[in-house]
Amino acid sequence: QVQLVESGGGLVQAGGSLRLSCAASGHSFSSYTMGWFRQASGKEREFVAFISWSGTSTLYADSVKGRFTISRDNAKNTVYLEMNSLKPEDTALYYCAARLSSHGPYDYWGQGTQVTVSS
Repeated sequence: QVQLVESGGGLVQAGGSLRLSCAASGHSFSSYTMGWFRQASGKEREFVAFISWSGTSTLYADSVKGRFTISRDNAKNTVYLEMNSLKPEDTALYYCAARLSSHGPYDYWGQGTQVTVSS
């Protein structure tokens, strides 16, 4: 069982940066692959980024590639999402998620942190 708590969201101007954090409680954090997702108002939740157990493998949605960076610190049970060159279309509720496998549905979800980018 893993509990996930996101933080770091807020209001930022276009072109600005934010770093989201997702703290995991429970055991064996390094056993989980982690993902970030987002859901804008009136839209479906979409994939943002993925990181493997050790952090050596990452994947990004095309819409954020080159601007966002996912990383993890297994010693701190935390995964991060560094977001640069933010755009108004990045405005959404951002969630982190965990799963034991490298593919398939995620098993655990956080409550989300709001990111709002003003133009």
